Amino acid sequence: MAVKRSGKKRSQVKTLAAREPRSEPALSLERIVATAVELLDSQGIDGLTMRRLADRLGSGVMSLYWHVDNKEDVFDLALDKVLEYRASPEMAKPQDWREDALHVLEDWRASMLRHPWSASLLPRRALGPNILGRLELLARALSRAGVADADLNVAIWSLWNHVMGSTITRASFELSDEDKAAAQQRLTGLSEHYPTIERSRLLLDSDWDGTFRKGLDYLLYGLVPRQ
Repeated sequence: MAVKRSGKKRSQVKTLAAREPRSEPALSLERIVATAVELLDSQGIDGLTMRRLADRLGSGVMSLYWHVDNKEDVFDLALDKVLEYRASPEMAKPQDWREDALHVLEDWRASMLRHPWSASLLPRRALGPNILGRLELLARALSRAGVADADLNVAIWSLWNHVMGSTITRASFELSDEDKAAAQQRLTGLSEHYPTIERSRLLLDSDWDGTFRKGLDYLLYGLVPRQ
């Protein structure tokens, strides 16, 4: 599975533990990544610059380059950090395949909703060890369910698209109650042309979590071979 982005290609993102600071122990890689995540949470992707990051850390810009190669490196590390998956103790041993898959996918969506910039950044980055670890756990659960290796990629990408699409829509679709009511009223006036979605009151539906979970159920039941 390959994800392309412009600029220097990165086959993988090293883990924090695998990188050794080149100098200046007071400014650690862990601090840089944690501060980058805070900056991205508050300022968004465009708000992260090496100058702003250095200012937040109380260091000079050149000091950052003892630990990271460039801003793209910071993006890779920050993204992989927020997508770290920590399974609950009861998930340590394989459970029902569906419960394992649901936990991985729901936690993935929740992680991206806590850090909305991650959903728009992920498709443009090299895949780091944390997201690859999630995909491996998901693939194992699907394999236990009987999904053939030849169909595994279709299953994984279908679930990936559901998680990514629902996350981006939830993060960006922030209409007030008044705006939604006005939109529904306008749709009611056009019910002759759009009777089905007007009847379902599509524009007033705000059960994001329920819709995501039910969509996952549809996908998981449809992807797994029937016994």
